[in-house]
Amino acid sequence: MGVKIGDIIPGEAVEQTSLKKLSGKAIAFDAYNILYQFLATIRGPDGRPLMDRRGRVTSHLSGLFFRTINFLQEGLLPVYVFDGRPPEEKYRTIEKRAVSREEAGRLYEAALAEGDLEAARRYAQRAASLEKYMVESAADLLKAMGVPYVMAPSEGEAQAAYMAAKGSVYAAGSQDMDSLLFGSPRLVRNLSIVGRRKLPGRKEYVEVLPEIIYLDRLLASLGLTREQLIDIGLLVGTDYSPQVRGVGPKTALKIVKEYGSLEKAVEAGAVEVEFDIQVVRRLFLQPRVTDDYVLDWREPSEELVVELLVEEFDFSRERVGKALAELRQTLSKRSSSLDAFFGE
Repeated sequence: MGVKIGDIIPGEAVEQTSLKKLSGKAIAFDAYNILYQFLATIRGPDGRPLMDRRGRVTSHLSGLFFRTINFLQEGLLPVYVFDGRPPEEKYRTIEKRAVSREEAGRLYEAALAEGDLEAARRYAQRAASLEKYMVESAADLLKAMGVPYVMAPSEGEAQAAYMAAKGSVYAAGSQDMDSLLFGSPRLVRNLSIVGRRKLPGRKEYVEVLPEIIYLDRLLASLGLTREQLIDIGLLVGTDYSPQVRGVGPKTALKIVKEYGSLEKAVEAGAVEVEFDIQVVRRLFLQPRVTDDYVLDWREPSEELVVELLVEEFDFSRERVGKALAELRQTLSKRSSSLDAFFGE
């Protein structure tokens, strides 16, 4: 879901960027977030995802492979962070999402039967589900490509934010704003969906450009502490707590500015909450993270990539080979040797 605070992000906290400007910088991506994007968007006109001969979905691998190739060609150093065990407070959200996906699946089949391909594709995107084999195959692909990944003990976004705050990477990369609440000094958005994007329910397209949101600028511009930003998140709803009825981001900002904290707003009778404020706030301030990771970019093993994508998942040998050859050529031009580029 992601905490919905986009409407109060001040313009001075946001900087448009590009892959070229991010060259040489390491970005920790929330792997589940980016894989879900690929599962939702890489589909045929009728909403069906890419599949191999055995019926296994491969949209996530297609997106991950070609987008990562693009990152590396531009000099960006991606790190992918996979979710571990979610906090207990998130289980209700997970269950609601599962019910929503099941309903979307039923609506998809109905739309397909009626020949409404536009509706079918829309429902298919909402029904996208990340299965265990998809996560495992994504990790196998990254290993073959020489790109590091981290298995978080809990939330991937929390781990990515921790790595950014620690200085292991330049920024966290995600479409969701949660990384800011988790304390990432920088959040890079739109890197996996750069280009033209169709507006939901309309036959219009918008140009999507990468952007960086700076946490310090955001807090300074709004006159908030990080704890108060988290309280705004708690008011509008998080993965761990429901939205306070009738409170959107602008109203939440007004409440927190007026009362100073969510507890004081509750004490004053301004709002009512149905969760333990301190417990949920602590999930953002003190999430489960780990220092057990090594960020080591290596030369791709073209043999292993071909073995996985072409021989195991039926990708086009020509397309995969062409992408790998272009990457090899780019890296060779950038440095005297691949080893030098990858810091060995």
